[in-house]
Amino acid sequence: MKADRIIKNAKVFTSDKNNPCATALAVKDGKFIYVGDEAGLSAYEGEVCDLGGGFVMPGILDSHVHVTMPVGFDYADIGKRIECNGKQDCLNIISDYIRENPGEKRYKFLMEKKFLNGEDIEKEDLDAICPDAELQIQEGEGHSIWVNSKILERHGITDNTPDPVPGLAFYVRKNGHITGNMFEGSTEVPIILDEMMKLTDDQIDASIKRWIDFSVNAGVCCVFDAGIPGDPEFHEKVYKRLCELDKEGKLPVYIDGSYVVTSYREAEKGLEELKRFRKEYNTEHLKVHTMKIFMDGTKKIHTAAMVTPYEDTHTLGSTAFSAEELAELLEKLNEENLDLHLHTVGERASRVVLDGVELVKKKLKDDFHVKVTCAHLEIQDDSDLKRFSELGVIANFTPYWHCENPALSYGLLGKERAEKQYRCKTLWDSGALVTWSSDNIAFIDFVTWSPYLGMEIGMTRKASEKTRVPNYEKSGIVCPPESERMSIEKMILGYTINGAKQLGIDDKKGSISVGKDADFLVFDKDLLSAEKEGFSYNKPREVYFSGKKLV
Repeated sequence: MKADRIIKNAKVFTSDKNNPCATALAVKDGKFIYVGDEAGLSAYEGEVCDLGGGFVMPGILDSHVHVTMPVGFDYADIGKRIECNGKQDCLNIISDYIRENPGEKRYKFLMEKKFLNGEDIEKEDLDAICPDAELQIQEGEGHSIWVNSKILERHGITDNTPDPVPGLAFYVRKNGHITGNMFEGSTEVPIILDEMMKLTDDQIDASIKRWIDFSVNAGVCCVFDAGIPGDPEFHEKVYKRLCELDKEGKLPVYIDGSYVVTSYREAEKGLEELKRFRKEYNTEHLKVHTMKIFMDGTKKIHTAAMVTPYEDTHTLGSTAFSAEELAELLEKLNEENLDLHLHTVGERASRVVLDGVELVKKKLKDDFHVKVTCAHLEIQDDSDLKRFSELGVIANFTPYWHCENPALSYGLLGKERAEKQYRCKTLWDSGALVTWSSDNIAFIDFVTWSPYLGMEIGMTRKASEKTRVPNYEKSGIVCPPESERMSIEKMILGYTINGAKQLGIDDKKGSISVGKDADFLVFDKDLLSAEKEGFSYNKPREVYFSGKKLV
């Protein structure tokens, strides 16, 4: 049989449990037509490549990224980074900057809330130093923002503006009046990206191309795009460009897209919009069949939903849906053959999801087919760990985060809970489907987008001097429990076949198997025996998507 490409003398990790290892493969018309030992190549003829023992693995699937939001951040500019000592120092730094840079329409800054030392900023503080221009300070995690009155006026935000999700996405109030501080994406993202609808097609395309170039060189053949909260118009504007690029043959990376819903009251409209997206944004490399929900927020700003109260504030946080509301939505998604992906940082966020799935499965039994994925899963209650496997809920982790110094959460969670975070191996060993992701909201230099960084920290649970991350992140501290460290085999499986199963495309992608798309990577180094520390510097020598050599 004629083949377009024949590979031999290779060490092939296939991610196929029925044929886990091979030394040879053959490709024709963009598909694998043979995977096995070299003796089986006698039935094929064509161009032969001897890899000299080189390592081969499937193309990588990153199962939770943001493609559309970073396009906006490429042009929105997050602003000058502030590291201050309390509120007054922060205001002094901003005031000095404004004085030295007069005439700007909007002044933008980035600051982690911890630098305020427990104090807070209100719009009156910002109005006093910037009365004639707009002023915003985005919190470092990207989940909250402070703004002055000029921005509130432009967006029509008043004391009477309702909170999108009380306790989760809300406007901070004092004595009934808004303070200019707001939490979570449905409140802040429309402000941050409010000028992005003016971007030209060429500007959007240039940003997308940077991401495509990174993905191809890293060997990322497929991603799940987790969307933008609160800004569906810009999200769709980017999807329109992705479709056009695909039609022009300029989108080699497969994007499994989504439509974001931020609250129960948006669910009905969101379902109709998702159905429209599925129909309108349907090209070879862009498909949309998943609703995305921000079920809760983050630990640092106490919006992650907890079973046990936060140590410092004694609050619990809130979820966007109740279990009953989620079950109702899941039944409708099931009718439409659609899937659900949820941001779930806190233990109660994922519990509500599990409870909702349990309710709908009791009603629909074997007729329930929605793929439900909980992303991030920073902290889990012990009693919920086995329920993922029992209920068929997919667990998506961002392993780059698994080097977190637990001491940073002692004051939030208490020492015991802070040292029981990111229990990915426990879920894997319980039989749950576990997948990996990079979850970034800005392209910048793409360092933390690297799946090889995710693999390294998934194996070591620390960022050492050898890790390819910014120096300020190289603490060398191992994030407990050490028993949650993963093997390289499990890291690769989570980034390949498991990711394909999450997205429902495992019949086409995720493993080096006969009949599937010929997405594969060639490395000089054997990744199965490579040094764990410093693994983040790995990079494929050759990259093939659908049998076509791109690198």
